[in-house]
Amino acid sequence: MILTGSKIVILGAGHVGSHAARALAERRVAESIVLVDIVAEKAAAQAADIADALSWPPNPVAVRSGSYADCEDADITVVAIGKPREPGQTRLDLLGDSVRMVHELTDTLRAHRPGGLVISITNPCDIIADCVRRGLGMDRSRVFGTGTLLDTARLRRVLSEQTGAARRDIEAWVLGEHGDSSMIPYSCLRICGKPAAEAPGFDPASALERTHGIGMDIIEGKGSTEFGIGQSLAWLAERILSGVEAILPLSALLEGEYGLKGIHCGVPCRIDRHGIREIVTLPLTGDEMTALKASATVLERYTRMAEALLND
Repeated sequence: MILTGSKIVILGAGHVGSHAARALAERRVAESIVLVDIVAEKAAAQAADIADALSWPPNPVAVRSGSYADCEDADITVVAIGKPREPGQTRLDLLGDSVRMVHELTDTLRAHRPGGLVISITNPCDIIADCVRRGLGMDRSRVFGTGTLLDTARLRRVLSEQTGAARRDIEAWVLGEHGDSSMIPYSCLRICGKPAAEAPGFDPASALERTHGIGMDIIEGKGSTEFGIGQSLAWLAERILSGVEAILPLSALLEGEYGLKGIHCGVPCRIDRHGIREIVTLPLTGDEMTALKASATVLERYTRMAEALLND
């Protein structure tokens, strides 16, 4: 059921932003979806195209273009600006361009302070979520990134293909960077309610390798990733606006959880309409904690690089 008066604003009407808007509209997540882009004509065209798609079957969601002022009374503002990855690029290679764009965005957005939650899906996701939170001066519960939500979706697909289990019967997480240093806590993984090691066909090394590689395979094949992140964002927004608590892997500012502090990192978060209510600490093994801290070291290095770029 659509929450009366609910509104989601998407900043950036490119591949990712437009597909996020389409997924939100088709799932009827909010009553109003607003696209904003530095190229106003692009936002208007994307909104019109999505609106056309809502007639068969009839869908009551309103999709339109708008301005930064729309963020003031939005339940959720989504940051989807930035350049897509090129073949061979890691997400971290996008750091310089993304930091500059987000700096300009937050300078503008402070005059239209978002009234609700702010979710960043711009890459490199964890570092840019940190830049957005700092730039807007908002609490960590209200500003976060999609983090390892898409990575986890990919992992569940890989595990389903390996074992034949339905994705709904797989409980799995990817933690750390939304990128090549992420890790899988295998000790917490359950397939059909049992430890993953008991599932026929389960191959942990291959699962991690495939989870890391799927994004680049898609980029090399078609030029961009868009459907997976669009659906992931829509699922997250639906959980938030439903008012029912959920636990999802998001890029949140850590303040001592997992022994980490001062960086955004993909971890399980308990969320509701007010944002992140709690960071859930999984019982990781020693090796798993080492792998998570190795990923956090990468994130810390690039977070400090982003700070230096902003200071310059």
